[in-house]
This record gives sequence, C-alpha cells and structure tokens, in this order.
Amino acid sequence: MTEHAESYEGAVARLRAEGQQLESVLQNATWDDWHRATPAAGWTISHQIAHLAWTDRLTLCTLRSADAFQAYAATAADDPLAAVNEAAEVGSRRAPQELFSDWAAGRRVLADALESADRENRYPWFGPPMKARSLITARIMETWAHGQDVAQALDRKWEPSTALKDIAHLGYATRTFTYINNGLTAPTSDVHVRLEGPAGETWSWGDAHAENQIAGTAWEFALLVTQRAEVEDLHLQITGEEAYRWATIAQAFAGPPKSVVRSRNGETYTID
Repeated sequence: MTEHAESYEGAVARLRAEGQQLESVLQNATWDDWHRATPAAGWTISHQIAHLAWTDRLTLCTLRSADAFQAYAATAADDPLAAVNEAAEVGSRRAPQELFSDWAAGRRVLADALESADRENRYPWFGPPMKARSLITARIMETWAHGQDVAQALDRKWEPSTALKDIAHLGYATRTFTYINNGLTAPTSDVHVRLEGPAGETWSWGDAHAENQIAGTAWEFALLVTQRAEVEDLHLQITGEEAYRWATIAQAFAGPPKSVVRSRNGETYTID
C-alpha cells in the first residue's frame, strides 16, 4: 500500500495549486460565462464559486473558533442540503468580479491558516471532527470537483496533478461511509484500488490479493468518487461484484446519496 500525503506542507501546496488552476480557468470569463449552466442541476458557474467560497469560510471558521462553527452547524442541522443550496444561491447573485475576488482572497487566507493549524487537534465539521490534514484533503477534493464543473461549462482544460492522489485516497477512505450513507451494510471484504498517476506513477490502496479490484487512471477514479462521471462512462477495470456495486455509489463528499444502486448484470434497485 502506498502512503498517503508525503508531507503536510506538500498537501497545502497542492491545495494552493488546485485553487490557482481554477483561477486560471476563470481568467477572462465574461458576465455571460459566469451565468452559464454547469453539470450540477440549477447551478451556474457563479453558484459553483459561491459554494467554494462558503465552504472555505466554514473551514476557516472551525479552525479559528469551534464554538462559532458549531453554532452555525446547529442552525443547518435540520436540512443541510437546503443550507448548501441557499448559500450558493445567495452568493451567485453577487457581481462576478466581486465573487471571484472574495473566493480567491479567501482561499489564500484559508491555506495560510491550514499551514499553521494545530495538526493534532480535531476540528468540528459536518459529521465526525477532523484533523487539519483531513480538512486539507477535503478542500483539495472540493476545489478539484467543482473545478471540473466550471472547466466543463467553459470548455477549458484542467491539467492533472498529484492532487489526484489526495482525492483518490479520500475516495477509498470513504468506502464504508458510502454504504452507511446509502442505508446499506458495509461489506467486510476489501477492495484493492490500483491507479496510474499523471506522470505514470502507481498509487494503490487495499489488499493486493483482494477478490474485488478497481484499476485505471487516477483521473477517472477521481471523477468516479466525486460523482462527476458514471461508472459506465469510464474505462476503469473493475473485478468483482462488490467492487462494481461500490463504484456505482462511491462518494468522497458529505451529502445525500444517489437514489439508485446498480448491479453488474444491469439490475437496479432504489434506496429508500
């Protein structure tokens, strides 16, 4: 098994780099561009950036004041998805340049705060408390995932980087959560994930001798676990029914699950 995250400082650097890449994608975007629809239903590019700015602010909030974060989280506990959509909607109404400047400045402040955070403390979040290193991974994942939505809407290229390893690690680490989130019993069997990084390097997780296996590029696995692509639209090599079942519901982020799980023989069933 490869080790995740060679250094804490390196992880912060990858977060900064992914944010910079999104800034580059948005460079020279017009007012009409900012109001283009993205693959997320009902969300324009403005909604996407407003969401990132909001989640960055909440991450900064938990780093600075656990009490303040928990007070906010309590207000959103009844309907977290509504809170997410409301924040994106309110933010999307801002002037594009103002929204862009706020997000760009905020992501830099957050990266600085993460760099100097207590690395052993567990900070409150939506769900179990998280160490700063996990918060960094989550921000890398979200920046990349929403960056894909923006890049696709603008028909711009996103260069793959070693940040894909962080996203793949999170995708693998959230396997049990994915089952629980879908109201399913998590299997005790392992899945071996073996991926090719952007420079041809190999990253792997799990028991290499496991019956269930997923292999392919880190880029496609990242698209899968961030639900930016369906398994049938990718070229991942999936061995074993349980690996395929997981691939249909893989989810590296908090939030409601998919409503349908598919089996390899094409059968589907709805999750209540």
